[in-house]
Amino acid sequence: MTRIADKAKAKTAAGKRASARIAKARSQAPARKKPANPLLARWSAPFGLPPFKRIEPRHFKSAFAVALKEHKAEIARIAGEKARPTFANTIGALEKSGRLLEKVASVFYNLSGAHTNEALQAIERDMAPKMAAHETAIMLNGKIFKRVEDLYARRDALDLTNEQRRVLELRYKWLIRAGAKLNAKEKARVAEINQRLASLATQFSQNVLKDEQSWRMVLEESDLDGLPDALRESAARAAADMGLAGKYVITLSRSSIEPFLQFSARRDLREEAFNAWIKRGEMGEETDNRAISAEIIALRAEFAALLGFKSYAAYSLEETMAKTPGSVRDLLSAVWEPAVKRAADEREALQARARAEGGNFAIAPWDWRYYAEKERKALYDVDEASTRPYLTLDNVIAAAFETASRLFGLKFKELPDAPRYHEDVRVWKVTDKRGKHVGLFLGDYFARPSKRSGAWMSAYRSQSKVAGEISPIIVNVMNFSKGEEGAPSLLSLDDARTLFHEFGHGLHGLLSDVTYPSISGTSVTRDFVELPSQLYEHWLMVPETLERFAVHHETGKPMPAKLVSRIKKARNFNQGFATIEYLASAFVDMELHAREEEGAIDVGAFERDTLSRLGMPSEIVMRHRIPHFLHIMGGYAAGYYSYLWSEVMDADAFAAFEEAGDAFHAATAKKLHKHIYSVGNARDPLEAYVAFRGRPPEIKGLLKKRGLAG
Repeated sequence: MTRIADKAKAKTAAGKRASARIAKARSQAPARKKPANPLLARWSAPFGLPPFKRIEPRHFKSAFAVALKEHKAEIARIAGEKARPTFANTIGALEKSGRLLEKVASVFYNLSGAHTNEALQAIERDMAPKMAAHETAIMLNGKIFKRVEDLYARRDALDLTNEQRRVLELRYKWLIRAGAKLNAKEKARVAEINQRLASLATQFSQNVLKDEQSWRMVLEESDLDGLPDALRESAARAAADMGLAGKYVITLSRSSIEPFLQFSARRDLREEAFNAWIKRGEMGEETDNRAISAEIIALRAEFAALLGFKSYAAYSLEETMAKTPGSVRDLLSAVWEPAVKRAADEREALQARARAEGGNFAIAPWDWRYYAEKERKALYDVDEASTRPYLTLDNVIAAAFETASRLFGLKFKELPDAPRYHEDVRVWKVTDKRGKHVGLFLGDYFARPSKRSGAWMSAYRSQSKVAGEISPIIVNVMNFSKGEEGAPSLLSLDDARTLFHEFGHGLHGLLSDVTYPSISGTSVTRDFVELPSQLYEHWLMVPETLERFAVHHETGKPMPAKLVSRIKKARNFNQGFATIEYLASAFVDMELHAREEEGAIDVGAFERDTLSRLGMPSEIVMRHRIPHFLHIMGGYAAGYYSYLWSEVMDADAFAAFEEAGDAFHAATAKKLHKHIYSVGNARDPLEAYVAFRGRPPEIKGLLKKRGLAG
């Protein structure tokens, strides 16, 4: 024992001397520098938020270069693996790869949508074909496909969890649908098509933004007849921001242009503003998207043909709930006829009102919103002026959070000192009912020139467990009008619904509970992804929400019961118009992508011919015309119908709570969490819905919700 103790002491003393030498050497050596590029460094901000203040446009080019090189090396190692394919060394390895690239790309593409500039746009144009080439090379890598195909053939004999089997089967299908079985010449053409499509889609989006940024209507005090105070204030603020103090400016931000069309008594100005709004993407030679969109459609058709499909729509729908263009047309047609009938009745009512006020003209598209607002006021005594004072942005956010707390047990704590990419962005820490960290939620609510129009949800980081517990960082981006300094921002009822809608998407990302990133959160089929968002809108109008959160911003009094009743009675007002406006866009999208003819088309003529065949009312214009239809030139190609498909489910799903007699019924909410919000794409979407509802969805709920039932 003594000898052992002596040896131990000697070893300890030697260890101490060695440690001292190492410490001295380290102290004399130059300090190791942190990476100069913050995108490549480890992020030390709370919960891994990007260090936005340190990130500059110049950092992205080198960061992308490093990240792409690293990902290519990872793919090469997987492809060159000598051992027989296993789930771990192939599928698991693929799921773990590309972490740095995902990190860099998530920051870049979120900024390019929400807070862009000319430098970022130049990088976006440069990176679009490079990223497409990189992704295509992986999807068409013969060695990778051979390994995945081997596993797929043996899937029944492998000891896989349900989630692993789902990921394997999906990845095999993704590779097939990307062209993995094509010959070398065909693969080369696919690579060319993908790169060209990426460049064209980027240019398309940037052109729309340029048109939105470049157009403005400068008004004098004498031009403001009919405009409510809130719109006057936001127009004055927009003018001041442009150096036009004392003037008023209407922009092509939806929060500016739509209320102007609703309230302006100046028909000539409404016409001017409306025409600018519908001509985004075709205002000038440099930003004209008509040729770009025609080429995109032609390239997609060629790609689908290479894979053996009659049309791009047939290709796109194969892996959705809808499955075929025919089933989509059936759904759209089932709603179109009652919507056209309703819109005709609405038009007659608006025409009568215009004549009663001395308007000796036929109702035109720029008149519809104006007279509809008057008709709503006359029939239901409801207008934006009566509802806005009760819908402050802060209260609507609080209502969305409280709903998530009651349904899913979530808690939200604002982090005022957290990094952010713009001073208007707000950050919240999200925890569950046990206090466990769930993720971070960012809210970017106000319109600005550096942000594209619309509203969306995205992720700076998606949830997964394949390489340790990764919590999500989710962002909602909107374009509301900002209140005066020191005054609350007041929302319209549509704005409030938009906030609830996007927060429903946000919850889909936050509540995700899967292992593999490829099936995390909103990585589901397009005609399922809108279910969690559209369903969440229902909770805005439940009595408990309105009683607590719809309170007057000055008096603190809740929205009067009579006003709530009038709002609910007016819920289906103008639904013929709203439904036609949407359906026309969905039909045009489907027909564009269902074309079996080859070659480019005249998109203007195609749009007119399609609407003519439909019997489109001349007083209504598509919600999104082709030259600015960002949805279908991006990720929703042949998929704009999905809002209606999901609406069938959301109306039917909320009925489950109504049948339970409680909008916050605990057992139903638990099933909703388990089968819809947390499951990602780990399960077939129809199976997931049936697991929640007990049966497939029924369309009667949709027709009732829109007031179109006979």
